[in-house]
Amino acid sequence: MAERGLNSPVLPAIGLRGRIVLVALVLLVIPWAGYSYVSATEQLLREQQERQLAAAARAIAAALHDRPRLATLQEDSADGAMARAEVRTLLTGIARAGLRIWFVDRRLQLIAVAGDIAGDTGNAGAETTFGVVERTLRAVLRPLLARWLDTPALPAEEFIPDDVIFGGREVERALDGAVSIRRRPGPGGSPPIVSVTQPVWIGETVVGVAIVEESTAAAVSFRHRAIERLIAVTLVAFGAAALVLLLFASRLSLRLRRLRDEAEQAIDSRGNVRALVSASSARDEIGDLSRSFSLALKRLADTNAYLENLARRLAHELRTPIAVLRSSLDNLRLKGLPADSGVYLERAEDGLLRLDTVLTRMAEATRLEQTVRDSERERYDAAEVLAGCVAGYAAAYPDRRFELQLPGHPVMLSGAPQLYAQMLDKLAANATDFAEPGTPVKVALTMRGTTALLTVSNRGPRLPENLQLFESMQSAREKSAGEKQAPDIHLGLGLYIVRLVAEFHRGRATAADLADGSGVQITIELPTLVVD
Repeated sequence: MAERGLNSPVLPAIGLRGRIVLVALVLLVIPWAGYSYVSATEQLLREQQERQLAAAARAIAAALHDRPRLATLQEDSADGAMARAEVRTLLTGIARAGLRIWFVDRRLQLIAVAGDIAGDTGNAGAETTFGVVERTLRAVLRPLLARWLDTPALPAEEFIPDDVIFGGREVERALDGAVSIRRRPGPGGSPPIVSVTQPVWIGETVVGVAIVEESTAAAVSFRHRAIERLIAVTLVAFGAAALVLLLFASRLSLRLRRLRDEAEQAIDSRGNVRALVSASSARDEIGDLSRSFSLALKRLADTNAYLENLARRLAHELRTPIAVLRSSLDNLRLKGLPADSGVYLERAEDGLLRLDTVLTRMAEATRLEQTVRDSERERYDAAEVLAGCVAGYAAAYPDRRFELQLPGHPVMLSGAPQLYAQMLDKLAANATDFAEPGTPVKVALTMRGTTALLTVSNRGPRLPENLQLFESMQSAREKSAGEKQAPDIHLGLGLYIVRLVAEFHRGRATAADLADGSGVQITIELPTLVVD
């Protein structure tokens, strides 16, 4: 499972703000719901319009039904003329703006027309807005929406289509006594026109057909205005919601990043607690997390403090038993022992010496760690310190030869020169221990940009595998089976101290085999100060 997870493709990381913005995309369901609502409302308006037209047509037919004179509509007599005039008067009184009424007799002759469908298209209140932001947004979107939503044109039909009278099935069905509703395209690309044909009865005879028509421009105009407002309001709402969510996500992200940075800076590379995470007083999950981090780091700091003082406490506590053992062994030697017991006494003294050396080295390492943490920084020339130390190694290691390479200019560092000298001592001791007899230890200080490179190399065995050289209590020295234990005990603290000093100077220490495999080279990279 782990290998499959490592080999799986890495997906692009999405931050907290990006995820919340993606969640905000759920708001896009508002336009779809609004559009569905507008479409349903438009359909209801059309159905309501058809019912109103049907009711108007029934009212006209009922009004004409009570006029027996209409039976003479087709006659050329005076009664026929009066009947036609009576129909015109009635239709003119009933007609209104946006509504047109026709009356056709049984011979499909147009008797009367009243009203005009080019009335109000329902633009009243089209500019009603919810505020300046929406008004501005609608003004910007209107040219774009005009390409998608055709502006409803006013119907300019001033004639009666022949297909309505002579070829219209609705008129024929109405003459047969059936009511029909028709929706036909408007002239010149205008909105459709709804017409209702209603038969007019005189007794048991259909004497004519009343046709009531009205344009759907008002419904189409309502739809366009509603969609325009819906898009504007949705964009305003989406923008406001996205802004609020983005600010909220930014605040959460800022708090989480601050907590992460504090947690990363709280523990250094050696595992020491440098600072505690400030416990937040916020009463939320992030506040709880910061308080938990602060408590955990406090406990870790207490444990580290105990472990750091353990070596010093052990050295202090064991000094008395060691002194008792040493005095006891001295007394035994003074009293005189059998010859065969001398070897045991020598072994006991050797073990006691080793124990005392171990305690001394552990106490020195602990004190040095404390010194590294408490040392004050100053400017100093690393080349000068290096030259003085290497000059002293000639007396300290008479059997070894040191080759020194220095730059022709000062190498200014920010740190502690005494710690730098101690680091050099550990590197020199390590190199002389592993160097082959008769081979020199090469020490060089060079520059690579603004970085000072200190290299110490020696001919000898290669680096062991799987060994953390710069960790505490790690040693690559091996003792042969028949070799007597040397009094100079190595606890694996030398290169650990080298790493501590390098990190104090904001640098790093590395070790690698020489290119030809004949030895080892340790490199210290430290940032330098710019010298004017």
